[in-house]
Amino acid sequence: MTATPTFPAPVFSGPRIEAAIIDLDGTMVDTADDFTAGLNGMLAQLDAAETSREEVVEYVGKGSEHLIRSVLAPRFEAEHAQDRFDEALAIYQEEYSKINGTHTRLYPDVEAGLKAMRDAGLKLACVTNKPRRFAVQLLTQYGLVGYFSVVIGGDTLAKKKPDPLPMITACAEMQVAPQATVAIGDSENDAMAGRAAGMATLTVPYGYNHGQSVQTIKSDGIVASLLDAAKAIAAHQSPTL
Repeated sequence: MTATPTFPAPVFSGPRIEAAIIDLDGTMVDTADDFTAGLNGMLAQLDAAETSREEVVEYVGKGSEHLIRSVLAPRFEAEHAQDRFDEALAIYQEEYSKINGTHTRLYPDVEAGLKAMRDAGLKLACVTNKPRRFAVQLLTQYGLVGYFSVVIGGDTLAKKKPDPLPMITACAEMQVAPQATVAIGDSENDAMAGRAAGMATLTVPYGYNHGQSVQTIKSDGIVASLLDAAKAIAAHQSPTL
């Protein structure tokens, strides 16, 4: 039996936390097999070689456009890949819409963590680079959509993570200051967006992070699960003597 890894307790230096902004892919739901199936449906129609989960996880986290460009790059000459991009993106979105949620799994302690945060009085938002309609479908499938007062997708605003705009917008909609918010995700994109917005940041170790080690992410700490994130936040909320 594999031992559960332990990490140093996160240290927050900011004010009392009033809200949490949580990523979706790689943080709440393992969606890599959905991405792989959707991409292979696309690649078959482009007469290109299949991809694999191992390749796909290196590209996840920067939105559908980046995912498509990354998969096309090793399969077509640069100019041809650019010429096929619009067609490929349209095919992929159609293929993905057929299978969204089919090959996914919820990570352990996700709902327990969300419930603990909500019960502690935190406002919750989901900010993802996934198109919003797909994000809402997944959250609904797993019975999680009701925990969030705000859901922002990669197509909701003019910019997506790592730009801070989605994080700042989520705070505005929740009516909380970024300095009283923690961003929780599995990748450098999540931490960069949170830091740029002036938030505390937490990282989970089990997601994708573009194929890089979680230890490479600059955040306020690594938490083994969303439930551990809730516990770390609760510890920070303890009144100072």
